[in-house]
Amino acid sequence: MAYCCATASTLGGGAPTLLDRSSILSNFNRSSKTSNQLFFTTSAKSSYRKQHFYVRSEAKPKLKDPITVEQGDASSIDKSKSEAEAEAVASRITYHAEFTSSFSPEGFHLPKAYFATAQSIRDSLIINWNATYDMYEKMNVKQAYYLSMEFLQGRALLNAIGNLELSGAYGEALRKLGHKLENVVSQEPDAALGNGGLGRLASCFLDSLATLNYPAWGYGLRYKYGLFKQLITKEGQEEVAENWLEMGNPWEIIRNDISYPVKFYGKVVTGSDGKRRWIGGEDIVAVAHDVPIPGYKTKTTINLRLWSTKVPSVDFDLSAFNSGEHTKACESQANAEKICYILYPGDDSLEGKTLRLKQQYTLCSASLQDIIKCFEKRSGENVLWKEFPEKVAVQMNDTHPTLCIPELMRILIDLKGISWKEAWDITQRTVAYTNHTVLPEALEKWSFELMQKLLPRHVEIIEMIDEELISGIVAEFGKSDPELLERKLNAMRILENVELPSSIADLFIKPKETSAIDTSEVSKVSDKGSLADEEDEFVGNTEKEVDLPPVPIPPKMVRMANLCVVGGHVVNGVAEIHSEIVKQDVFNDFYKLLPEKFQNKTNGVTPRRWIYYCNPDLSKIITKWTGGEDWVLNTEKLAELRKFADNEDLQSEWRAAKRINKLKVVSFLKEKTGYSVSPDAMFDIQVKRIHEYKRQLLNILGIVYRYKKMKEMNAIERKEKFTSRVCIFGGKAFATYAQAKRIVKLITDVGAIVNNDPDIGDLLKVVFVPDYNVSVAELLIPASELSQHISTAGMEASGTSNMKFSMNGCILIGTLDGANVEIREEVGEDNFFLFGAQAHEIAGLRKERAEGKFVPDARFEEVKEYVRSGAFGPYNYDDLMASLEGNEGFGRGDYFLIGKDFPSYIECQEKVDEAYRDQKRWTRMSILNSAGSYKFSSDRTIHEYARDIWNIQPLELP
Repeated sequence: MAYCCATASTLGGGAPTLLDRSSILSNFNRSSKTSNQLFFTTSAKSSYRKQHFYVRSEAKPKLKDPITVEQGDASSIDKSKSEAEAEAVASRITYHAEFTSSFSPEGFHLPKAYFATAQSIRDSLIINWNATYDMYEKMNVKQAYYLSMEFLQGRALLNAIGNLELSGAYGEALRKLGHKLENVVSQEPDAALGNGGLGRLASCFLDSLATLNYPAWGYGLRYKYGLFKQLITKEGQEEVAENWLEMGNPWEIIRNDISYPVKFYGKVVTGSDGKRRWIGGEDIVAVAHDVPIPGYKTKTTINLRLWSTKVPSVDFDLSAFNSGEHTKACESQANAEKICYILYPGDDSLEGKTLRLKQQYTLCSASLQDIIKCFEKRSGENVLWKEFPEKVAVQMNDTHPTLCIPELMRILIDLKGISWKEAWDITQRTVAYTNHTVLPEALEKWSFELMQKLLPRHVEIIEMIDEELISGIVAEFGKSDPELLERKLNAMRILENVELPSSIADLFIKPKETSAIDTSEVSKVSDKGSLADEEDEFVGNTEKEVDLPPVPIPPKMVRMANLCVVGGHVVNGVAEIHSEIVKQDVFNDFYKLLPEKFQNKTNGVTPRRWIYYCNPDLSKIITKWTGGEDWVLNTEKLAELRKFADNEDLQSEWRAAKRINKLKVVSFLKEKTGYSVSPDAMFDIQVKRIHEYKRQLLNILGIVYRYKKMKEMNAIERKEKFTSRVCIFGGKAFATYAQAKRIVKLITDVGAIVNNDPDIGDLLKVVFVPDYNVSVAELLIPASELSQHISTAGMEASGTSNMKFSMNGCILIGTLDGANVEIREEVGEDNFFLFGAQAHEIAGLRKERAEGKFVPDARFEEVKEYVRSGAFGPYNYDDLMASLEGNEGFGRGDYFLIGKDFPSYIECQEKVDEAYRDQKRWTRMSILNSAGSYKFSSDRTIHEYARDIWNIQPLELP
C-alpha cells in the first residue's frame, strides 16, 4: 500500500513537507478500505481484549492496545498488519492536511500536523457518535442531560486516541510523517470553557458516562475568550483574553441547522384565550456546536453541546450602516455575541449582572428547547407529556442552571398548553440539583427587579412557585406560633424581602403601642377633639426631636438555591461532610421537611485522564503489580497494591517513576518561569483557584516562616533542620478579587527573594506557575510528592484535585474538609498529614474571635511582621495582613482562621520533613495513597447518580 507523505529525511532535510498534492486524493481513495474505515474499539465490559470493529468494508485490521504492547506483548502482533494500520492512519492525516486544513499548503509544520491529526481522529468519533445517537433514537431510553456553566476539558487529542486504543497507530503514523506524537499533542490549546473544580468535575462525568455506556449529553456555553489568560508580572497577576479559538477548533461540529430563539425583556400579556404570552423584547439565536466525547474501550460516543449566540441577518440595520452609523447597525449583533464572550464576566456593575443572567438563561432555554424537541421527535405523533420525566433527567450542576425550573414550566404551560399542576409535577420529577458550596456569596441571589425586567414571565412563574411554597409551609407548621412560622418563611422562601400574601402577612402585624391616657379624660374632651390634636402633636414632636434616619429598604432578591431545592426532586452534596453540612446547616429547614430529597454523591475523577494517560510510567507499574489493566475501569483493583507496599522492588520502581515525572517538571518550570529547581527536593504543590478560604495565604506564610528560620541558622543547621523543598503554586484569582490578587503578589514576591538567595540555594524554592490549567495539572500532579488541601474546615464542598494527587501517589497535608475526610479514611490516618480546627468548631472559634478572646501565637505575629518589614520588596502588604487582624468586620477578623491554624500547620510541616527523610517510609505512604484512591473514580460516582437520581440504564452499542 502506498502512502502519500514522507519524513524530512526523505525529502532532503528541513521541515516535513507533503508529497506531490496531485497524487494525494487518488492515494487516499486507493487506501480507503483500510484507512477511512478504520474506526473501532474494544468492549468496555469485557475482561479480555475482544475487539469490535466499526467498519463498513470487509477489511478489519486488528489493533493491539499500545500500552500493552509496550509492556512486552509485542510478539503477538502481526507486524505487517500493524504497519498497514499506521499507513492507513498516515493516509487519513495527510488527506485532512490537504483538504480540510485551516493552514496554507506549504509544509507540514506542527500546528498543521495537530489539526490534521485531530480531524482524522474526529472522523472516527463522528461515526461512533452517529451510531450512539441512532441507538438512543431507536431504543428511546431515558437519557440524562448534564447542564453546567463550565466544562474544563483540557486537551482532547491524546484522550481520544487513547480511548479508541489507537495510540500505537497514530504514534507510528506521525513518525512516518516526521513528527512525534507528544509534540503534536502539545500543539493543542486547552479549551477555555471552565476555570476550576466545577468544570473539571463536569468533564470527568462526561468521560465516565461515555465509558460506562450511559445515555447522556452535556450542555454548556461556547466561550470565545474563556475566563482569562493569566500573566505574572512584577505587578502580580494580570489578565488578557484567552486565544484558544484563534486558530479554530478541530473538535467541534457546528450544527447550523440546530438553533433556537432566546428572548429577553419584553412584556407579558393575556390573550383572548386567557393564556399569558411573553411578547416583544430582544431576540437572539443560540446555535449548537457539538463536541464528541468518546468512552474508553467502547463505541459509545456521547455529546457535549455548546451554544454560541447571534442574531438573524434581518436584524442587521443595513440602512443605519449605509448612513455611516456603523456602531448602531451592529449593536444587536454585538449584544448577542457578547453573551458567550467571557466566562463569569465581572458583575460589579448592573451591565455585568445583566450579562451573567443572560448567560444563564441562554444555557437553560436553548438546552431545554433542544431536549423537548428530541423528546417530541422520539415520541412520534402521540406526545404524552406525563412521560417526560420517564425519558428525561436534567441535572443542574450548581445554581447557575436554576432557570431551568421556571423555563421548563413556561414552555409546558405557555407553549404546550399543559395545566400548572401537571407542569409542576413534570418539572419536579425531571430536575435535580447538585450543590457545590456552603459559601453564602456562592449561593446565588438575583435582583428581583433585574430579573423582572429581563425575564418577566419567569418572575411571574417564580412568584407562583413561591406562593405554593408559602402555602405548604403554613400547612405544615400552622399559624399558632407566628414566630416559628415567620422564621421558617424567612429561611425557606424563594423570594427574599418580598411582601407576603395579605392573608399570611396579617399574622405578623404587631399591634401599635397606645399612650397611657386616662379614658375618662378622653370622654370628657372627645366632643372638642382637643386631646386628639394634642396627641398628634406629641407624637409628631417626639419624632421630630429624635430625628430618626429612614430605615433602608432591603433589596428584593430571588434565592436561586431555594428555588433549586423546591423545584427539583433530589438535592445532593458532593462529599460526606459537605452533604451533612447541607442537611444540618445550609438547607436544614428543607431537610427537616423533606429529608428524602437529600443525598450524598462524593465526587470522583476519571482514572483515564488523571493517571493512565498523564502518568504512563506509574500506570505500567500498577498494571504489572495488579496483574493487568482492569484497574483502569475497575479502580477497586488499585487496592491490591496494599499487599506490596513494603516490597523493595515495587518501591524502587515507584521512586524511579516519580523521578521521571519530576525531571519533566524541572524542565517545564525552567521554560515557563526561568527558575531552576532540583529534582532531589521534595515537590510540594498547591494548585487551585486562588481564594481566601482555600488558604494559599496560610501556605505562603508557612513558607515565609520557614525561610526566616533558615536565615537565622548557619548552613549546617539548615540542612539538619529542613528538608529541601520546591513549593509550587498555581491558580487564577478572579479579576476583581483584590485580596486574592494580593496573595498571588505575595507568593511571587517571596519567590523572587528566596529563589535568588545564595544562602538558601536548593534548600527552598518558591515557584508560581502562570496560567494554571488542565494540561499543566497533568504535568504537575504525577510529579507531586506533597499536596496541600488546607481550606478552612467546613468550607470546601469536596475538592477533586485532592483525589487526583492521591491517585498519583502524592501524600496530602490538609484539614478535615471536603473529600479530605474520606480520602484519609481510605488511605489510612498514618498516610495523611492532618492539622487544624474541625468543622464543628469553626462557629465557636469565630465567636471567640468576635468577643476579643483569641490570643494569636507568637510565631504568627512574627511572620506577619516579617512580611510587613519589606523583606520581600517595596509592595505594601498592610491590607493583606490587616485581614488577619481585628476581631470582626468586613475584610478583618481573620474569618478563615489562618491565625488559629498556623501553629498546628507549621508543626505538621515539621512532621512532613521528618517523614520525607525516610524514603522507604515515604514511598510506602505514597503507594498506600494510590491503593486507597480507588473509591474516588468518577465511574463510581456516575453509577450512583444513574441509579439513585437519574434512573437510567447503560446502553451498549452492538
